[in-house]
Amino acid sequence: MTTRRARIALITAAASGAVALVPVLPAAPASAASAVQIYRVYFDSPGRDNRSNASLNGEWVQIVNRGKARSLKGWKLRDKTGYTYTFGSFTLGKGRSVKVRTGRGSNTAYNRYWGRRAYVWNNTGDAAYLRTSSGSLADSCSWGRRGPSKYC
Repeated sequence: MTTRRARIALITAAASGAVALVPVLPAAPASAASAVQIYRVYFDSPGRDNRSNASLNGEWVQIVNRGKARSLKGWKLRDKTGYTYTFGSFTLGKGRSVKVRTGRGSNTAYNRYWGRRAYVWNNTGDAAYLRTSSGSLADSCSWGRRGPSKYC
């Protein structure tokens, strides 16, 4: 009998608008944009695509750091196909940028070299993905057929 009275009371209260049974939770915060971002992709190196080291190094991705100095060790840069460059021990300073070049060369604070003997970034359209060492997507940039480069 008590159960029936409780149901009647609940129905009566709900009908009058006096009952709110759904808790209101605060919205989850939006994901903050990473301070380390893809700034520009030069996907169509100047001149003929002849696979020379100079031509391969004319293809690059520029990454900028808009926050405090950050270690990029273990961060990955990849294309749609899955070609992946992994940063070794490297710190990108506050307000600095670095280019990841496709070909071979000696790594510096401004240029990192993938060491490939073939092109990575497709001239007809592709995408670059930058992931943190934990695998989270930090940034991405995609392009179509227009121009030799894309500002992201």
